[in-house]
Formats: sequence, C-alpha cells, structure tokens
Amino acid sequence: MATVLNLSSIRVSNKGGAVRLLNKSSSVFRPNSISLTRRKSIIRAAETNAKDEVKSKAPDKAPSDGGSSINQILGIKGAAQETNKLKIRVQLMKPVTWPPLIWGVVCGAAASGNFHWGVEDVAKSILCMIMSGPCLTGYTQTINDWYDRDIDAINEPYRPIPSGAISESEVITQIWVLLLGGLGIAGVLDVWAGHNFPTIFYLAVGGSLLSYIYSAPPLKLKQNGWIGNFALGASYISLPWWAGQALFGTLTPDIIVLTILYSTAGLGIAIINDFKSIEGDRAMGLQSLPVAFGVDAAKWICVGAIDITQLSVAGYLLYAGKLYYALALLGLIIPQVVFQFQYFLKDPIRYDVKYQASAQPFLVLGLLVTALATSH
Repeated sequence: MATVLNLSSIRVSNKGGAVRLLNKSSSVFRPNSISLTRRKSIIRAAETNAKDEVKSKAPDKAPSDGGSSINQILGIKGAAQETNKLKIRVQLMKPVTWPPLIWGVVCGAAASGNFHWGVEDVAKSILCMIMSGPCLTGYTQTINDWYDRDIDAINEPYRPIPSGAISESEVITQIWVLLLGGLGIAGVLDVWAGHNFPTIFYLAVGGSLLSYIYSAPPLKLKQNGWIGNFALGASYISLPWWAGQALFGTLTPDIIVLTILYSTAGLGIAIINDFKSIEGDRAMGLQSLPVAFGVDAAKWICVGAIDITQLSVAGYLLYAGKLYYALALLGLIIPQVVFQFQYFLKDPIRYDVKYQASAQPFLVLGLLVTALATSH
C-alpha cells in the first residue's frame, strides 16, 4: 500500500504542479524539514488522483461483446447498455430473482391445504406473487444496488447506477414506489382473506425492514457473511412461504421451524452470488464468506449448507412417516450434487450462473415436495 502511495505522490507532483512546490521547498529546507501539513496535502492529492485514475480506467461498457439484451432485462451480469428508462428500471429490480419468491408463495399455498383451483384463489395467489416478486423483491434489489453503488463501480461499473444511466432521484423514487406498492397489496390481501390480524401486512413490513438493514448502514447485515446470507435465505424461502400459507390457512409453529431450517439452504444459495463480488467486497471491507475464508473453503461451505439442509428435511419427513415424500426429496438432491461437482466446485466464479440454472430447479421442486408433505 505504501509503495502505491509513493508512486501516486510522484505522479500527482508531476501533473498537478506539486513538483515546483517541492523543488522550491528543497531549495530552502532540507528534505527532512518539509512540514507535516504539506505532506498531508500532497498525500490527499495523491489519494484523490489515484481514485480518479481508477474511475477513468473502469470500463463503462458491459464486458461481453455489446452485452446481452436478455441479461439486461433479467438484471444479471453481461447486460447490454440500455438508455430506455423503463428497461433500466426493470433491470434494477432484477427479475431473475423473482421466481424463488413466487415459488415460495406456491409452496405456502400448497402447505395450507386450503388452496382450491378457482378464480378467487388463483387471483389471490397471483396478487400475493406480485407483492412478493416484482414489488418487494424489486424494492430489495433496487435498494441493494443503491447502497452497493461504490462496490459495483469496482465489480460492475456498467450497471445502471454507477454508470449514471439513471439518476439518484429516479432510483429513490423507484424504491419508495415499490415499497409502498408492496405494503399496499399486503393490506388488500389481509382484507380479502378476512384476517382479523393483518398477518400478511406485518410479514411484508418485517421483510422490507430486513431488506433495508441487509443493505443499508449502520447495520448493513451483508457485511457479515453468515448473518447477511442467512437473512437473505430467510427472505427468499421463509417469508413468501409464510405469506402464501397465511393467505389460505394458518401459520403453525412446526412450519415456521421447518422453513427457517430450509433457510439455511438459502444461505448457501446466497453465498453463490458473493463469488462474483470478491474484488469489490474486499476493497470495501465486506466480510463475505469468499473474502473471509477464501474461494476454496467458501465453495464447500456453500454446497454443504444446501445439501445438509435438504438431507435434514428428508430425515424429518421420514421420521414423520412421510416415506414417499422423503424419497422424492432425496431423488431431487442427487442431481444437485452432480451439478455441484460438474460446475460449481470446479470453478464457482466462472460457473456460478450455469450451476444455478442447472441445480436450483431441483431445489425449488424439493420445496414443493416438502410443502405438500406438510399439508397432508
């Protein structure tokens, strides 16, 4: 670090006229007699110039050839540069992250045992999915990008916020619209379900607060790899399940415990996303698990959390006398393990997206199997 600072100081002196200042000083004083204040001024100038040079060298385009329009609308890396504000707003909401929340609502509805394939129940479930996916997950992703803009300037400088494709006021407006929209829908669902206590509304408030403290200082849960990733896992698995079950039935303590246990698998899924941000997390002092433990250890923690959790749930189903459901869940774990060795454990940075696309469908099907088992 000291070497970089010294080199930067020399460069600033040459460009900013500080050389003349130093030369003038050296003609009157010995080198050791340069004032501490002047040294601090030169160091500050060096640090500022170094930051400016990093920003000037950061690419403002997607790293791929022109980027992908599909990646752009899904909100994943390798996205094409876009000027259409509507597409940029959707990109910030990261639609690729909505399916687990939508599926969680399906699992909760199935676990309630009271969902019926009629117009009213289907309409309720769709509205609950909109609340969980586009609104509150969109809010979560937008606010996360907002507070991650300095990290994204290092890892993905072509993303909408660090690239300047969308203004700060537009981002703040989007955050509020999505949050208030999601809370409003939650209130409507409570009225529609005839709840005396607004269960879904309070679940939405709790999830929104968790999303905020996950991304925002001073708590910024994501600074701690364990706490942050478990909070993320709970948000993606437990909360939508609870909302779906509360909409059509009653939440019970055993379901709460079971879904929190399943959130440990969500912790493993959340770790996958940390591998692409190692450089920026390290630079900003975030202790994600790949930063804290290294890539090799973190990848095993990741797959261990996913596999051990599902095996534990299969054991619980077997203990509860749900033999066929337990066997079905075991059958869905096997291909996940295969893809872990085929992709993720070989290179978690290179194959993170391919692994998730291959393995996660089996994990979410396992969630539905568990939900159906608990409804009978």
